[in-house]
Amino acid sequence: MSASGGGKAILAAFLANMGIALAKFIAWFLSGSASMLAEAIHSVADSGNQLLLMLGGRQAKKKADREHPFGYGRERYVYAFVVSIILFSVGGLFSIYEGIDKLTHPHELENAWIPITVLVVAIVLESFSLRTAVKESNHVRAKGQSWVSFVRHAKAPELPVVLLEDIAALTGLVFALFGVGLTVITHNSVFDAIGTLMIGTLLILVAITLGIETKSLLVGEGATDADHDRIVDAINDGPEVEKIIHIKTLYLGPDELLVAAKLGFASDAPLAHVASDIDRIEARVRKAVPTARIIYFEPDIYRPGDDPTPSTAEFVIKSAD
Repeated sequence: MSASGGGKAILAAFLANMGIALAKFIAWFLSGSASMLAEAIHSVADSGNQLLLMLGGRQAKKKADREHPFGYGRERYVYAFVVSIILFSVGGLFSIYEGIDKLTHPHELENAWIPITVLVVAIVLESFSLRTAVKESNHVRAKGQSWVSFVRHAKAPELPVVLLEDIAALTGLVFALFGVGLTVITHNSVFDAIGTLMIGTLLILVAITLGIETKSLLVGEGATDADHDRIVDAINDGPEVEKIIHIKTLYLGPDELLVAAKLGFASDAPLAHVASDIDRIEARVRKAVPTARIIYFEPDIYRPGDDPTPSTAEFVIKSAD
């Protein structure tokens, strides 16, 4: 997994969730709190998700073969999408079920100090995990880019997944503390059930967000506007090309961008010169956008009379965005 995959953040989240899950299960067993059981299942699901993200990073490293000539980079997107499904089903739906069950079959908490202690400790541990994820994300997040934009447009899915999971985990712990605390104060277990339902709703919303973002990556996204402009500028930076006829880009994986373009050359340019010109253009593009690892340039004869209208020209240049 590349550095952009956030391996350190994934490992930190996995270790934190495993320890927290065990503590939550013990607290649920001793207290009977539905919120604690929902949180325990949430932590188990998160731990499994981190294992899936690490497995996806390992699978993505496999070399290209005849069956997959562009490699296995999208394995990371597949596993990130599976993570969103697990978070939705195992985490969210189970919590909703537990909350409804607690509403229909209420019972008082026992040893309430145990789940409260576990929740406070878990909040501290999850805060450290989120801090690691934020620190790792800042290494790849563009200067001035908002966190919402980072999650929506990041091509490496691991860091956005871990960020959203950690934020959901912290918020869920607060909901659980709210439910357990009010139950202890009022001696009414309905608050524990409400806390559980709030956790389930939160996890479902996060899972839907992850599913939408990773689906977009699976379907295929082109270069960002900034990288697209850098590629166009790199092509036009020399005297070789008369006109970019059209250009398209596609991420084959988080760290591998495909660039395909039809370039118009002068009609009297010798073939040998065109070949060497393309080599120079490729070198400039790779320097401007290092993730542009697979490049296909098709030379064509540029005829000024065949220029598309301005609106059409804008479409073919921006069609990859």
